[in-house]
Amino acid sequence: MDKPRVLTVNGGSSSIKFALFEGGGEVRRVLEGRIERIGLPGARLVFPPSELQEIDAPNHRAAAGLLLDRLGERLDFSTLKAIGHRIVHGMDYARPEFITRELLAGLRRIVPFDPEHMPSELELVEELGRRLPGILQLACFDTSFHRAMPKAAKLLPIPRRYYDMGVKRYGFHGLSCSFIMEELARQGEETANGRVIIAHLGNGASLTAVSGGKSIDTSMGFTPAGGIPMGTRPGDLDPGVAWFIMAEGKMTPKRFNALVNHEAGLLGVSETSPDMADLLVSQTGDERAAEAVELFCYQAKKCVGALAAALGGVDILVFTGGIGTHAPEIRSRVCAGLGFLGIELDETKNAAGETVISAKDSRAKVRVMKTDEERVIAEALFGRLSGEEQR
Repeated sequence: MDKPRVLTVNGGSSSIKFALFEGGGEVRRVLEGRIERIGLPGARLVFPPSELQEIDAPNHRAAAGLLLDRLGERLDFSTLKAIGHRIVHGMDYARPEFITRELLAGLRRIVPFDPEHMPSELELVEELGRRLPGILQLACFDTSFHRAMPKAAKLLPIPRRYYDMGVKRYGFHGLSCSFIMEELARQGEETANGRVIIAHLGNGASLTAVSGGKSIDTSMGFTPAGGIPMGTRPGDLDPGVAWFIMAEGKMTPKRFNALVNHEAGLLGVSETSPDMADLLVSQTGDERAAEAVELFCYQAKKCVGALAAALGGVDILVFTGGIGTHAPEIRSRVCAGLGFLGIELDETKNAAGETVISAKDSRAKVRVMKTDEERVIAEALFGRLSGEEQR
């Protein structure tokens, strides 16, 4: 008898990461890939390690159709039990939810809160539902992990009527945080239930304070554009800066939204690239690149300090995400000067990319961990499917 399989879909603004998992005991990844540059020239479908195909993908709906066509050449869809989606903004949804007409209607109402992600995520859900109408779909929300934050961490200092409209700090990268916390527990980390700071550093970057397994604060707020500087997003901005830019440039709100999501951050400061790997190479001869790297490290370090204050100290600092796992120089610069918090690096271990990079006498443990959002979605799928079968 074939083992049950589930498909996970992780849609970004111009990409889709996907993976096929097999259950029937231990959850096992059997296939993975990605579609890159959706809506841009040179879109391509990638099946690691070496299969790459140029495709025409003007939008996420077209990309989803192509994905199913190619997957259909590799698997029997009759063995596919469900599809799970990462949904960036879930507002107050507390757990994964099966997708129904009512849920879709609720997600459409959230579009003004997340115009950068929600429209393309809905395209994926709708196209997969049209092509595979008999297969359950599950929405897994990045914001759910942060629902336990105290109200003081959620409030914005604006008239309260806006809070009642849903304008508050939500936090993101929740699926990544869930995986890190579960993995720390699986590895028997003694202080996993203590004071943990998760530094998810990538093109999108955020830091989260976790105490007793629950999020108590995080750097991203109302949208994923807040917090520390990122590839093309600025992080937190003085509201007066927004007013000045919009007034002087005679910008519409839509144009300003495009600026802070696609033209700011490392790209805006360096004027050359949003990619940290590019900037680390060019920083020696390019002052703008050097300033972008320095700004990123400085703001990330400040955030570690602020979150440590919220926690009353730190037991574990975890670096994850593309920059967090692959850039030892960034880890070193973020941790430099944090000895007063008990954070000391072993630079040899850091340079070698070991999993534990803190010095022997460091009071806080510093770890490097690869995150796996797709596995979190798959485990949620199998868990919910098991619950459905038991009813």
